[in-house]
Amino acid sequence: MKVEGNEIIEPASIPHRARRYGPWLVGLGAALWGTESAWRIPLNQLFDAEVIVFWEHVLILLMFLPMLLPSLGELRKIDSKTWGYLLFSGFAGSAVGTIFFTLALKYGNPTVVNVILNIQPVISTFGAFLLFGDRLAPRFFLYAGIAILAGIFLSVEHPELIGVSFQSAGITLGTGYALICAFFWGGSTVAGRGVMVRMPLRLASSMRIVVGLFCMTLILVGYGKLNGAALWPPAAQAHPFQAIGALILLASISGGIPLLIYFRGLSLTRASTAGYFEMMQTLAAVCITWGFFHAALRPHQMFAGLILMAAVAMVQRVQTRVETI
Repeated sequence: MKVEGNEIIEPASIPHRARRYGPWLVGLGAALWGTESAWRIPLNQLFDAEVIVFWEHVLILLMFLPMLLPSLGELRKIDSKTWGYLLFSGFAGSAVGTIFFTLALKYGNPTVVNVILNIQPVISTFGAFLLFGDRLAPRFFLYAGIAILAGIFLSVEHPELIGVSFQSAGITLGTGYALICAFFWGGSTVAGRGVMVRMPLRLASSMRIVVGLFCMTLILVGYGKLNGAALWPPAAQAHPFQAIGALILLASISGGIPLLIYFRGLSLTRASTAGYFEMMQTLAAVCITWGFFHAALRPHQMFAGLILMAAVAMVQRVQTRVETI
């Protein structure tokens, strides 16, 4: 589960030794996030998407209880505006966005899904402009437009058949789910920034999981899936060790652990550097989906994916220059 939203503040002075390993911690945390496809794809064969995300939240919350319980007294200091940001961040990013990501992996090419999600920084940057009045670089719309066009081209398996039908062109339901996920995760990043500047990191991260679990519980109730038959269906009963093992790995290796590593590295890394090391998430995800699940990209999709990632990197670069002026 991707957890974003920390406002990156350039440290006035980062020790040289820390500057050497800080970015690699950012890269390691991002790469571990990228491994979630390894567990989420097999789990899609055993559970409904909503149930996977529910169990994921339960297990991560259990991991975060040692951080959450000592900090509960600080909740009294949180104002209503911060609570609003937290509720939206937990709903859009932790719960709904993750459901759409799980569905995207189930119904689309997992490699395409993981690459196209790189469009999130474009969404969150524009969202921060609308919500917080952040300045946009003069070339933001140029690079954002290139990223969006590359994302569209990446989504199409047979671009020469676009005029025939979406199905013939190879535009899948998974692509739509991925774009919806990017929208929710990008919006969650903006809301998360409003949380992080007013709430300690450990409390904010833990409460985001609490809100996400509450939302997932309501969603399961609404779909009539908060019962034993849905929470542990026959497919999971037939492969209990596979189900339990994959859920634990998803919540730990791809959930709670990278969160701690990533933000530790972020505290030692300049914003202008961190954005590039975050690309390790895509690299790890593509290695897994292509290497282990054989979800290959066509040549034009590889080209479009590289253009997309380069355009997003340029968005981050020009925005960093604006923010430091």
